[in-house]
Parts: sequence; C-alpha cells; structure tokens
Amino acid sequence: MIYFPIKREFVLLTCTLLSVLVCQSLAFSPSLHPAAAVVARVAPTTTTTSLYVNVATSILRESMESGGDKPSGDGNNNNKKLSRPERKALERETKERRLMSAKRRRKHDFSDRSEALQGKRAPGEGRYELHSNSVSQLSKESTADDVVKAIKRAQNLHDVHDIRAIERFLLEEAPSGFGYGYFGSLLSRLAVAALHMDEQQLALKALDERRLHHTTSIIPMESAAIIRGLLRVHNVTDAFQVLDEELALPPPEADLTTEENQELVKQRALSLGSIASRHFFEGEPKRAVQACQLLTEIGPVARNTGITADEMNMPWARILQGAAQCETKRRDGTVKACEDVEVELPCNLVYSALNAMTAFPSTNDDRTYEILSNSLVRRVVFITGAINMAGCPPADRGEAVFIGRSNVGKSSLVNMITNRKSLAYTSKTPGKTQQFNFFAVNDKPEKEREVRYGDDIKGEKDPDSFYMVDLPGFGFAKVPEQQRQEWARFMTEYIQTRKTLKVIFHLVDSRHGPTAEDARIMKQVGEVLPKRVTYVVVLTKADKNIKGVAKTNDGKVARNVMDSLRETMKQHRLGNAPVILSSAETKLGRDDLWRYLRGAAES
Repeated sequence: MIYFPIKREFVLLTCTLLSVLVCQSLAFSPSLHPAAAVVARVAPTTTTTSLYVNVATSILRESMESGGDKPSGDGNNNNKKLSRPERKALERETKERRLMSAKRRRKHDFSDRSEALQGKRAPGEGRYELHSNSVSQLSKESTADDVVKAIKRAQNLHDVHDIRAIERFLLEEAPSGFGYGYFGSLLSRLAVAALHMDEQQLALKALDERRLHHTTSIIPMESAAIIRGLLRVHNVTDAFQVLDEELALPPPEADLTTEENQELVKQRALSLGSIASRHFFEGEPKRAVQACQLLTEIGPVARNTGITADEMNMPWARILQGAAQCETKRRDGTVKACEDVEVELPCNLVYSALNAMTAFPSTNDDRTYEILSNSLVRRVVFITGAINMAGCPPADRGEAVFIGRSNVGKSSLVNMITNRKSLAYTSKTPGKTQQFNFFAVNDKPEKEREVRYGDDIKGEKDPDSFYMVDLPGFGFAKVPEQQRQEWARFMTEYIQTRKTLKVIFHLVDSRHGPTAEDARIMKQVGEVLPKRVTYVVVLTKADKNIKGVAKTNDGKVARNVMDSLRETMKQHRLGNAPVILSSAETKLGRDDLWRYLRGAAES
C-alpha cells in the first residue's frame, strides 16, 4: 500500500466539508450545529485514517443528544434562529428533563431485588443477603470493609431489611476474630444506623453485645455518636448509661494532657452539650439544666487538659438558642418542668448555659454572645436619674452598679453588655453622666409608656428583672467640688442602705492602673461595703495594651499596673476582690461580667 503525504490544512478542510454533508443529511442547519467545534476538537488528536469515522460519530452523538433541535418541516426555515423566549423555553425544558432523569436515578425500589432473592433461595437460606449490588451478601469470607459499606448504604437509604440482615450476620455468623479487633466499632456503627431508622430494639441488642464482649475496643467518638442517636429516639436513660459507663472522667491522678484523656473529656463535653440542647428545644428544662450543671463540673478538667476552645468546638450558640426558646415558653406557661428530676431551675434558663460556658475556654465569639445578650436583656428602659436617695426607684429587684472615674468607658461597657448601641450615652467629653441613672432590665412590656407618659400599664416584670445603675464619672467631671462631694455622700448612703444592691463594678483603665480618684473610690467602698454586696474590679480598654486590635485579642495588662492595683486594693480591705479584663472594642470579658450580673437578676 502506498501512502501519500497529506497536509493538516487539507485534513481540516475535508473534515469540515464532511461535517456539513452529515448535517445536511440529517436536515440540520450547520450554523446551529457544533460541527465545526467537533472537527476542531477531534482533528488535532486523531490520525488521518480514523479521523472521518470519529468526526461522523461525534456529530451523530451530539445530534442525538441535542434532541430538541428538530427541523420544522419547512426547508426554507432551517437557517432561522430561535428567538430569546424560544431559547429560554428550550433551556427550561432541557433542565426539567435532566431533573426528572436524576430523580429516577435516585429512586430505589427494592421490591424486584427482594422478589429475586426470595425466588432463588431455598427455605432457611439467604439470611444475610442484601439489597446492595456491590455487597449483595455477607458471609464468612466477607471483610469488615464490606460490613461498613453495607451499613453506610442501608443507613443512607433507610433500608431496614439490610440493617436486620447485617445484625444477624454480626451476632450469629461472624467468625471469631472478625474485623481484626474492630468488631466493637462495627457494632457501634450498626447501633447508630439502627437508631437513625428508629430501630431501637435492634440497636440495644448491638449495644448489649458491645458492652459485654468488646469493652476494650470502645472509642469515645463512637460513644458520643451512640448518645446522640439515643437522644434522637428519646431514650434518655440509656444515653446517660452510656455517658457514665463509657465517657466517665479520668481519675484525679491521671495525666489529663495525654491524647486519650483529651479525647475522652472532649467527647463527654460534646455529649452533654447535645443532651442540654436537645432537652431545651424539646421543652424539658430540668434535664437540660442537669446537663449544664455536669458541663460546669467538667469545665476545670477541660482547661487542665490543654484543649483550646477551637479544638473543643462546643455548640454554645445552639445551647443558648435552645435555652432562650425554652425560657420564653416557660414564661408563657406552655412549658412546665418535669417532676422526676430534682434540679432547681434558675430565674432564666440561659444562666445555666452561661455557667457552663464560662467554665470552659472562651472563643469570645460575637454570634454566641449576641444570642446570650439578647436572651438575657430582652427589654431595657431608662427609669430615672437620681441625685439623692429620694429620687431612687422602689427597691423591688436586684441592682448592679457601675462606677469609675470619668473617661474610663463605663457607658461603652454598659452598651457592650446589653448589646445596645445607645443605651447609655457615650461621649468624648469626660463626665457626661451627671446623675445616678437607673435602667430597668426585663421590666414588663410597655414600661416605657408608663415612665414617659404616666399610662397605667398592666402586667408584671419578668422574674429575672434587675436595675443597672450608671454612676457619675469622678475626676474629670466638669462640676464644682461641692457637687462631687455630694455625689460621694450619696454613694456612701446608697451602698450602706440599699438592700437590693448586689454587685458593684469598679472600672479602672488598664493602661494606667488605679489613679488617685480610683484609690478614693476604693477607700470609700471598702469602708462601707456590706457582706451581701460583691465588689468587682473591671480593667477596661485591655485591647489597647496590644498592638493591632483584633477580635481574637485576649487583652493584656502590664505587670506594674497589676501590682499597683493589687496593692491599692489591699490597702482598702478589698484585696480578695475579683479582677476582670474587658474591652468594649473586642467584646472581651462579656461572659465574666454576666456571671456577676446574674446575682442581681436572681435576687
């Protein structure tokens, strides 16, 4: 056979002519058909001998797949382009056809498979045959991977027949040593899948087998998954049994920093978080509060393990949302606490979640604390500004006082705590606050109308209502010395005689430490502070001590500032008072502040 050299351009031209002829033979318009593109794709990658066959095959395949581009019957209209509405209609039709095809592919009908299995097996045989095509039967030759694949498929498709067949195989037929030490994990997967399909009895049989013969291969992550599955079918008793038996805390003498103990503490905490959130959302507050109390006990242990907040990844936002929803229903009377759990409920269920949250390492997540603030501060109303005891509102609820020298950031801190932008007036001019400002938190709805216009509003304040009191800024306030002395006398009388006062927050600038004015405030408070009142020092603007303000800024205080603060506190009999770092910019310290505000809300 003689071969003649053929140039590439001649091949392309020949293929193009061939594609046009094929299109015309199919009554298609070359301008509307991607024949030229097909040729361009095929020609550079094929030999001359097979080029024509590949081009014709590609054109025919694409012509059959395009489906909707059929000729109208009128030879003169073959070159007519579709209008935009016609193109859009064609696109919608094609899309709908593809969706219907996908739905048909996703639909699983096991009836044919079941009939086939029943028809080919003899009586008493085929107990471990499955609907799956990839793993159609389990036998002694099957591997652990085959079982895992079958469980996953049965769980995804809710195939109860296969789950029961897998259980029969694992409990009756699996040979000794099956799974190379991972038999307990196979039973865990089986139990989780069975609970996912509400096959509770099947799951409990697998768990009993796992508990009796495979305790050495128990993995904390699998135990946590089983607990979540038991909660899904409302089996709280067995969930707590798995929690106590398989996720018990390490003994006190154990090394908590090992990877094994870290994983154990983490999975126990996550399981309790699941218990708390699920019971909050299901309107069972006592069970949820009980779980939150257990979380509070785990918190110090979790800190000692060295696990960071990101590694722990606790679902605090979901827990808080559930607590807020359950608390709303409790106030409405639609949720009542069950009597079988001996747990004292707080004035607001969110406080139980807050206690647990503050025991763990904090992420200072804005979304989490926004949920917290909005659930604890539902309404805030300015009640009055007092310049003496006669101007104070009735002492019918707890009170929290914020005091500090001017320009220390009191108003900004109050706005941060309540998640409001203009609750307390903020200004660059020091000493803007000129009186004792009382803000009622969670008072009865429409309280503002009663205060402003004197309307008679029916209703009662919420059980967690309290007053936030913003005291005048000392030091830089542009008022005469006599006015400052009157403020000091008023404050002394207020602290001594106000029975509903629960906590005093003394704000100190963390950049400079206690000033002479701060020392005078400490002296005055230390002389008259009753035992029923908690005194807390809040170091404000802690983010300013670190270069580059960021949301992850944990704040910092110079050693000499902290030493000076502690020395000043000791001098005025306040040495044991707690100290909190805070920042209105990065929202640092919100959780600690709310822990002490709870005392005012619960009184």
